[in-house]
Amino acid sequence: MKKKNAENKTQDVVQVVENILKKAVEAGASDIHFEPTESELVVKYRLDGVLKQIESLPKLLCDNVIARLKVLANLLTYRNDIPQEGRIEINDVANNVLDQRLAVFPTINGQRAVVRIFYQQKNLTELSKLGFADEIEKTLKNIASKNQGLLLLTGPAGSGKSTTLAAMLRFIQENTPGKSIITIEDPVEIRISGITQTQITPFGQMTFATALRSLLRQDPQVIMIGEIRDAETARIAIEAALTGHLLMSTMHCVSPAAGFLRLLEMGIEPYQISSSVCAILNQRLVRRLCHKCKNKTGGCEHCLSTGYKGRAMIAELAEMNSPLRKAIAQKSDIETLEEILSRQNHQNIFTDGKRLVEKGITDTSELNRVLGKAE
Repeated sequence: MKKKNAENKTQDVVQVVENILKKAVEAGASDIHFEPTESELVVKYRLDGVLKQIESLPKLLCDNVIARLKVLANLLTYRNDIPQEGRIEINDVANNVLDQRLAVFPTINGQRAVVRIFYQQKNLTELSKLGFADEIEKTLKNIASKNQGLLLLTGPAGSGKSTTLAAMLRFIQENTPGKSIITIEDPVEIRISGITQTQITPFGQMTFATALRSLLRQDPQVIMIGEIRDAETARIAIEAALTGHLLMSTMHCVSPAAGFLRLLEMGIEPYQISSSVCAILNQRLVRRLCHKCKNKTGGCEHCLSTGYKGRAMIAELAEMNSPLRKAIAQKSDIETLEEILSRQNHQNIFTDGKRLVEKGITDTSELNRVLGKAE
């Protein structure tokens, strides 16, 4: 009898986890959070960039639910005292899910787990479909046609930088066929046919810097680096951009001016920055008003009562020019760089966001949530 009860309990947990994963995909969630508390296991979905609690499970199921997730990701079920990361195999490819990554972390209330879901965004493969303002799209296409230089994308995690980079690579591939294009990523989020993509293994010996240094001997013409995380990677990227390669990468900065300053703080010489960087693109994603209930309050079933469904791009782009070169040569502070951009009638990201508010795509409260309230 005890054995049968144990089997039923296992089957129940298997079904619980399967339903949570399935419903998350149906809702279009980017992440699933399993958060243990003193009394329960809280399950949250990240929907269009915002966490929403979906349900809570009894505390007694906590260990079994996490253990089931570990089994799916081939992790060590008997180690509850260390962080672990793995990949959950996908059995149903009909829902456009490319990958599912699990990260488990020990806390005082039990193990916390997050499943990140990567989707195949077929409607976001082309640069012209990402929703950039016309002038920004035109500039990005001009940069994509260059033979050398560095394009940097800034913004927090989950702001669509990988999607933009993938669209840039596809644009280059389609408009200048025959170019050697290679990427270094951690992880490879979007697979692109016809492009050589390399994945950095966490805690492995091959870092972005070592991979990039070796990659330069593979005769590449276009290189995409997932992220510039340290001074060594930045230095190699800058040197490559100065020696006949078109590079694209990301940095975690809040604005184009902060991106220029970050390079200076990494020890890159001002003349190298001004000679190699073509432009810095700063972008965010804002939630779209739910088209089924935008004139109501409280949301609807379609948007899980959030009032929003899907996301749209807002961005600002600063191209390198003479005033910026002079300021960088003088190692100016961020206030000076911002002032120079302002004098050039630079359209900041909040201004671009108001463009979407005027079109009824999003609202001011969402803009303030993402960017902070405008002064």
